Amino acid sequence: MEKLKERWGVSSNFQLIIIFIVFSITGSSAVFVAKPFLEWIGLNRESFANAWFGGALYWLLRILLIFPFYQILLVIYGWLLGQFKFFWEFEKKMLSRMGLGFLFK
Repeated sequence: MEKLKERWGVSSNFQLIIIFIVFSITGSSAVFVAKPFLEWIGLNRESFANAWFGGALYWLLRILLIFPFYQILLVIYGWLLGQFKFFWEFEKKMLSRMGLGFLFK
């Protein structure tokens, strides 16, 4: 735990627990939000062909939607639980490593 606290610049175990809670809530929420969003824009499972690629296309689209929802929810939940600075820096570092650092310049 001490190595993780040092690496992330966290000062207390309580802060580390809050960060873990934010990560867990965010992952669950992003998965939960993707399905209703697809239905809202009119792309439910029945909209895709019954061929083998229809299901694969639906799930690929849903997984691709989870990524932006996760990024947004991570910062929101971090802010709500008082860890905005940590998650904003985490977000910038993660997106920069993925080649999307231009979004923050």
